[in-house]
Amino acid sequence: MLVSKPSVLFVCVHNAGRSQMAAGWLRELAGDAVEVRSAGSEPADQINPVAVEVMREVGIDIASAVPQILETEAVHASDVVVTMGCGDACPYFPGKRYEDWKLTDPAGRPIDVVRRVRDEIRDHVEKLVADLRD
Repeated sequence: MLVSKPSVLFVCVHNAGRSQMAAGWLRELAGDAVEVRSAGSEPADQINPVAVEVMREVGIDIASAVPQILETEAVHASDVVVTMGCGDACPYFPGKRYEDWKLTDPAGRPIDVVRRVRDEIRDHVEKLVADLRD
């Protein structure tokens, strides 16, 4: 059981695929025990429809999510910041826990590739949840 309610921020460039799928997985696997945020350094106009479709296949609905701009306040307010290809655009605060997940960008990829990315993200999120519980 989680002792306190940690907050996790998922960041990718467009906040339309990887970070949205990660946020969906964390909400599914940790429930309300973790505060979940996601943002992008250059947010897209909408969520990647293929990402929405592959998440729906596993019973997670991210269709109403809206890409958000990465703001310094979100990083400052988060305990864990997980980056997924945003590079130097992500602000750094000493004392925060940072992880960089090397994941294929699903933008413009066929559905079988997006499914593999979805499953890789699930594996990462499962490890993160277990670690937060320890």
